[in-house]
Amino acid sequence: MTTTPAGGHVAAWLAHGGLVPVARVPGGELAAVAAAADFAVLPVGAVEWHGPHLPLGTDLILAEGFAAESATRAAEGAAQAPRDASAVPADGAASSGGGTPDGAAPPTAGPRGVLFPAVAYAACPGQTRPWPGTVAIRPEVAVGYLADVIEGIVAAGFPRLLIVNGHDANMSTVRAAMEWVSGRRTASLLLVNWFQLVTPAETTELYGPQVSRGHGGAYETSGVLGFDPGAVRLGAVDDLPPKPKLPVTHPYVLVESRPDPWQGWSGHVSLADEPAGRRVRELAGARLREVVAAWVAAAPPAPPTADPLPDSPPRVGRLSASPPRVGPLSGPPPAEGEPS
Repeated sequence: MTTTPAGGHVAAWLAHGGLVPVARVPGGELAAVAAAADFAVLPVGAVEWHGPHLPLGTDLILAEGFAAESATRAAEGAAQAPRDASAVPADGAASSGGGTPDGAAPPTAGPRGVLFPAVAYAACPGQTRPWPGTVAIRPEVAVGYLADVIEGIVAAGFPRLLIVNGHDANMSTVRAAMEWVSGRRTASLLLVNWFQLVTPAETTELYGPQVSRGHGGAYETSGVLGFDPGAVRLGAVDDLPPKPKLPVTHPYVLVESRPDPWQGWSGHVSLADEPAGRRVRELAGARLREVVAAWVAAAPPAPPTADPLPDSPPRVGRLSASPPRVGPLSGPPPAEGEPS
């Protein structure tokens, strides 16, 4: 994991980039770190059953692992292109609300990221909630919690926040929280799901025609092998071929109570190995860095507004020209369950 200890070593991060863990940043240095940072990163995962062969923290391993990959290029390029630490004001004053200050070295060494502690607990589907070790929170609680976490990071001086997801069910709750915060704060919030960074065609090249992308299957197992091979027990299970997808090419979302076959996971685990895991990490990590580079280079958004209506309201149609209705409504009240 390419993080740089903070505290007395913040200067090394300022000079060479990479990731600095915010949990190690002294409060008195936070403003300077925020001023120098190109973005903050928040991993989101889950504590969830993935079968006897994978750890309960599978989604956390993947979210934290790929979050670290988001700025590895900075560490790799540091010797060739050191950054100018003197460009950061000693008093921590930011020049552009958390972006790279004017006068900083060109971004050839990669962006500077600030790593926030991962969100460990998440809403989990009914398909995995009954299985041992799954710790699920209610979706409405997850959305509120994530909204507070995201807004707190933005308020701390990090208007650009990358959220790296390792748990598919987080896509809806994180998206809802991001939308809420974006109406309250000036922010650029980027959500990337590691699972989508390698295409189905590429996993077919890796594993062959058998299905590999299911929950706890060969693809996800390989992802964990790419970061923590010792956490995987490949010999603990036999293959459990997943239920076939619908024979259509159109996108859809299908949620079922318990697909069959299913043991809280399914897939051809025998197809997974460490070389495939290293390839998955390489491909997905490179794509993540491409997305981050394009995002950091893009113009920041305008602040939200509480008054979205134009100064001159558009001309109203014939219906609104009718005189307002006064007195009680005529006719019987609407029946229960009908719109009033």
